[in-house]
Amino acid sequence: MIEAAHYSSAGAKHKTAFALPADLFDGTVNEPVLHQAVKTYLNNQRQGTAMTKTRSFVSGGNQKPWRQKGTGRARQGTTRSPLWRGGGIVFGPIPRSYYSDIPRKVKQLARRSALNARAREGALFVLDAISFETPKTKQLVALLGKMGLEGKKVLLLSNGLNRNLYLSGRNVPKAQVMTFADVSAYDVLWSDAVVVEQGALTGDAPVAGEAAEPRTPAKKKTAKPAAKKTAAKRAPSRSEGKAPAKKPAAKKPAAKKKKES
Repeated sequence: MIEAAHYSSAGAKHKTAFALPADLFDGTVNEPVLHQAVKTYLNNQRQGTAMTKTRSFVSGGNQKPWRQKGTGRARQGTTRSPLWRGGGIVFGPIPRSYYSDIPRKVKQLARRSALNARAREGALFVLDAISFETPKTKQLVALLGKMGLEGKKVLLLSNGLNRNLYLSGRNVPKAQVMTFADVSAYDVLWSDAVVVEQGALTGDAPVAGEAAEPRTPAKKKTAKPAAKKTAAKRAPSRSEGKAPAKKPAAKKPAAKKKKES
């Protein structure tokens, strides 16, 4: 069983050491896997944007510098040959991707190996909880000073998201804050000392107030029902108010009397 130094939230050391969980800290350190994990991590940080010009990208050199024979010099076809100053580059770097990946179980093995390496060296410390009421860099620096870690590269692993701790440690040059679930083998090997919250190792839920306060959804403004518009009564027009007048029937022309013969 591997044990680690146990400290309180104020930085006071407990008399008894903390027994690390056996499923994660079994004492084995697989160096080839650690090398593979670190190499993969560093490869994935490369941008791969370096580029040099081959002779096809260098301008000029269309004419033959001198004639083929009779000059006593070596034959040359272009001044942009890699043999000439200002010419192209042979086998120079071109933009490419350096991305590489390793299996998930290999990553987990490398992570366990890195934590076991720090635990065997006595460079792993367990804190009861890291709870700051407000983000304050001075509090974190004082806590690390009480633990004897001042001036060292310290990796702080919180139990879940701890916003106040992150804001307090991001201004410390040699401190790095992240959650225990997101730590990689490279991060552990980068540090000189690893400080872990006790709840991250025991699987306890984060203490209330440590995690970032969830934002309460803003209340949606409910639109008031629009008032029914009452149609304004308008005075009927003359044509609408009165019934249409009937036109008088046209008089039939009177029949002409026949002249009596």
